[in-house]
Formats: sequence, structure tokens, C-alpha cells
Amino acid sequence: MGSQLRVGGVLRSSRNRNPSVAVLDGHPNIHHITASAVLAQVQLSKGINPIAEVRVAGLARRPALLIRSSPWKAGSVETPWHDVFDLANGRVSYFGDHRVDHTVPVGTTHGNRVLLQAWAGHSATTAQERALAAPLLVFATVTRNKTPKGYVKFCGVAVIESVEQVEQDDKGRTFPNLRYELALLDLSNEGDRVDWSWIEARGDRGISTAATLERAPLSWRRWVEDGHDVLTELRQRPVHLEEHGGPEDAPQSVDQSADDDALFPVPPQDLDKSATGVEADGERQRLTPSTLLARLRSLKVHQPGGRRSLHKPLALLWAIARSSRGKSRLAPWAQFRDEVGGLLIEFGLPGSSPTPEYPFWHLRTSKIWDIQGVSADQAGEISISAFDRSQPKAGFTRQADRLLHDPFVRSQAIAVLRETYFADFAQHTLMEKLGLAGYENASGIEVHVEEQERQGPAARRIANTSHIVRDTGLAAKVKDMHADHCQVCGKQLAKRFGTYSEAAHIRGLGKPHNGPDELANLLVLCPNHHVQFDTLAIYIDPFGAVRSTADDTRIGTLRRRSEHLSAAPENGDTDGVSNLTQFEPFV
Repeated sequence: MGSQLRVGGVLRSSRNRNPSVAVLDGHPNIHHITASAVLAQVQLSKGINPIAEVRVAGLARRPALLIRSSPWKAGSVETPWHDVFDLANGRVSYFGDHRVDHTVPVGTTHGNRVLLQAWAGHSATTAQERALAAPLLVFATVTRNKTPKGYVKFCGVAVIESVEQVEQDDKGRTFPNLRYELALLDLSNEGDRVDWSWIEARGDRGISTAATLERAPLSWRRWVEDGHDVLTELRQRPVHLEEHGGPEDAPQSVDQSADDDALFPVPPQDLDKSATGVEADGERQRLTPSTLLARLRSLKVHQPGGRRSLHKPLALLWAIARSSRGKSRLAPWAQFRDEVGGLLIEFGLPGSSPTPEYPFWHLRTSKIWDIQGVSADQAGEISISAFDRSQPKAGFTRQADRLLHDPFVRSQAIAVLRETYFADFAQHTLMEKLGLAGYENASGIEVHVEEQERQGPAARRIANTSHIVRDTGLAAKVKDMHADHCQVCGKQLAKRFGTYSEAAHIRGLGKPHNGPDELANLLVLCPNHHVQFDTLAIYIDPFGAVRSTADDTRIGTLRRRSEHLSAAPENGDTDGVSNLTQFEPFV
């Protein structure tokens, strides 16, 4: 019908969805403004409200996603998360719909699944793919007429800048969820208004995607053309988000003091804090891979002479090696004493004392370590003789042990420990000693020495080299898909004749990774990022963010192509953090 949504305008969203009524309770009726002969009636009953997709020229196109935040519900059982709206700077941190009582993998609930589908379009590398992406129409519940229900303020049109898995807290119980960073687009060229005919056209099968762009706001068209690189200049300028008088605007509430917008409360927890929740005996609260890695990075260690003690990191690498061999999670004290004690003598800091009893006991502070067999009255007596008498057991908590049975999580955990505590250390001998040499890079080990015998004056090794079959045609195909552009930085390396890139296996073909030689297991990288990826200096999280292993900082977003994504195998586990990119949520 050509009606418009105005940034800052408050609309009535009630159970009375009669589109013929223009004004309800003194405010424009959202169902009147969005009434359409093409689209089904819009819903704002949930936080994430998708309009049904249509297929145009064989491709799926969603007209829009309506996002609603309810600050008055923040912290409740229904909505335990706290969305943050920074409208002055055109930014919104919006949380998905995973809750503490959900048992399905994070990313598979209805709202998160739809937003991840939208993210696939928003992070696409071509204008053609971005043109199909669903615009996000962002609303926030406000109080009007002394009621916090049934009134929403339109905040603007947004694209998803990034997605990150985070830990949230619900009355002391942590749970994983997804946080979406949204960029609100500048609509000043349209008078801070969105013409509903644009959304309606996107839902019309008879209108081409190119034709729908002619009705889109200028900033959306610019973003489709140039992608995230231009978001800085396209981001919404500060808008006065109060109702303005006019023939189509409803009057202000009679009691403005009672109806002031408390839209965006400061959350009671640090949103960037990913791994400081309290774990009750390692069981009551759910440990995620990202939390596990964060706890490995933040071990409390002594620093004699300004150098970090290696007692705890060595003990943890030893325990991970046990896990990789399928051993039980709890090791007897006598075995820990002898084997970890030997590691401390050989690989500990020069001049440090080999005291295995200290990491055995004090690793409890990491919240991923469990001890059994030490009574309360013995807790104050930490010594080799005390443990020799009681013979306790120690090792990873059940949840940490479960995660480390995943070879991808295990690989990343080893990389974090090496990067954080052994960066200036000759690691290869240690890794070989522990039987973890295959985890030194993303490719794994391809050469296996079977036996050694003496023939003549010098010792000779008889080696059986397993030559892993690589399909060079697949490598050429994936590089052609991306036109030799690196999926991390986007750079294309020019040669004298043509261009150059390298194909890297996401999951290495050698032991212990044993990845498949198939298109879905390949990335296209420049030589620099190939080296960083292969040496585990960078990794890709389940949501396409490229991160530094050392400190988990975000480096960028993996650049994807739809034809490459469609080749990915189904993988329902989106909770892993590893060098294996979890493509399933984006398909």
C-alpha cells in the first residue's frame, strides 16, 4: 500500500490485527501500515519474526526479518539476555533465542537458525548474493499509556556485521547463545523512513531482485554493491528518536514522564566476558568449547623472574595427551607424580623445582580440573607424602573431558596452550614426547616410521611413507570459485601470467585429523594466511569469524561463495571451535 515506517515512530502492535484500523489507542496501527495483498500479515509476537521466503528465478528471497527487543523482559525466564541499543552510533547488540533450558545445539533454535541464514547473505562476497539477503527491520518495545506491552518503536534497517557465540548467565547458570552485532543504516536520504512497498516488492515472485533494489533505501543499495567495507560511511547518523507531529503521527502520551523510553538498560554482566561463569562441580552448568579455551588462556600461574611457570600448562598437555589415547579422565596420583614430574624436570623453567603436587592440586582454580580422594581435613596439607598416603586421582572435569574427545576441540586446546605458555619454547621435542606431534599443524603427520634397523656402519631408518591422495582437480575448482581471492583477507596475488592462491584443507588429511579430500573441506588462502592457518596461529569459529589463537581476537570474517557453501556436508554440531569451519548454519 506504500505506507511508511518512520525511524523513531511508535506504533501500536496489539491483538487486534485488523489492518483497516489506521490508529489504535492514539498510535498508528502497524498492521495497517504493513498491510499487503502480497505478503502475509506481519507478526511481532516473538523477538525474531521472519516473513516467509519466496523463490524467484530458482533462488530463495526473504522479504525481511522483523526483530523486536523487549527491555522490560530483560533478565526474565522468558528473556534472560540483555540486548544493547546504541542508536546514537547506529549499533545494536542483539542476542538470539537460545535459553538455559534448551538441550539442542546452539544455533538450531528457530530464531537463531533464521538469523544465521540471514547472516549467510549479509556476509556474502558478491553483490548478486547480497541483493537476495533479507533486510532486518529493528523494533524495540516501549511503554505508552502506562503499559509496557503492545507498543513498539521503529529503530531502522540493519545488516548483520558479525556473529559470535557467547556465554550468558541465568540466575547463576551459564548457557551458550549467539550475539549478533547489527549496523543500522543511514536513511536520511529517505527522510528517515522506509517505504513498505520495498518489502512488499521483495515478497512478490513476479518482481526481479534487481527491480526490488530500485525501491530500496540508498544506503541498502550501496551496501549491496560494496558490502561491509562501506558500513562506516553508511551507518545511521544520530536520529532524534521521539515522535514528531504530523498528519500521520499519533499524539504523544498524556503522561510522558511515566512513559519515558527505558529502552536500553545496561546489562548487569560484561557482554564480552566469555568464560568467567561459576561452574558447579563441572556438571550443573554447561561448558562450551569457547569457554574451555578461554579458561586455558587464563590459568593462574606463578611468574618467577617475570617468566610464567610451566607447571600447570605441562600438566594439562599431559592430560590432553591421555585423552587423545582414550585413557580415563582421572589419573592416579602415582602416575601423575612420575610422568608429570619427569616433564617438569625435562621441560620446566631453568631453576624451577619439579613439584607435581602443586599443579595436581591447584589446577582446581581453572574450573576444568577435578580431584577425587582428598578429604576436607587433608585440603590444607598439599605435599607428595600426603598424596602418597591417600592416593587421590585428578584430571579434567567430565564436561571438559567430553569436549576434548572431539579431535577439533582438542587440536585447538593444544594450540592455545602452546601459543599462550610455550611461544618462546622449543616445542617439537615436548610434543613428540607426549605423542602429540600430529597436532603441531593443521595438516597432521603423513610420514610414519615403522621400524629402525642397523645395516652397515650407520643406523638406517626403514620408513613407510603414506602418500595421501589429493584431488588436484578439486583444488583447481575451489580456487576458480573464488578467483584466487583469499577467503580471509580477500587479496588476489598477481603473477607475471595470471593470479595465484593456495588451497588448504580445513581438516588436515594427515593423522590425527584424518580429514576428507573433498570440496567442502577446502579453503582458498593467500600464502600468508595459509601458513598462519596451517601452523594454527589462526582459526575459524563456527560462525565464520577468523580469530587469533593467541588471544581469540577477531581478525575478520571468512569470505564465502554460495556455490562453495552448497558443497558442504551437513553438520548439526555448531558448538565446536576448531580449524574445521562449521558451514551447516549458513546453508
